[in-house]
Amino acid sequence: MINRFVKMTFDSKCVHAFEQLFNEHKQAIRNSPGCLHLELLNDIKHPHIFFTYSKWETEADLNNYRQSPTFKEVWPKTKVLFSHKPEAWSMTAMEVKA
Repeated sequence: MINRFVKMTFDSKCVHAFEQLFNEHKQAIRNSPGCLHLELLNDIKHPHIFFTYSKWETEADLNNYRQSPTFKEVWPKTKVLFSHKPEAWSMTAMEVKA
């Protein structure tokens, strides 16, 4: 399983537009093949900073989503709202044995 975190910093006057965009497309993203979870998080001290947290069955599923019509519609509309370059991390869960 892949855990994906994306940090997005928006111009403060664009926050509402992003929230609307996310709400319009969140179900389509959740219905993407291999998507197990999608959540939007908001920084409590910086209300213009958001994170998406998603879980994907495989890295191939994540990459397929990134080539999907949904992503190709949502991402360009999201990018124009940023005040800083987004950051993204893909991780797998680990259990460290003591």
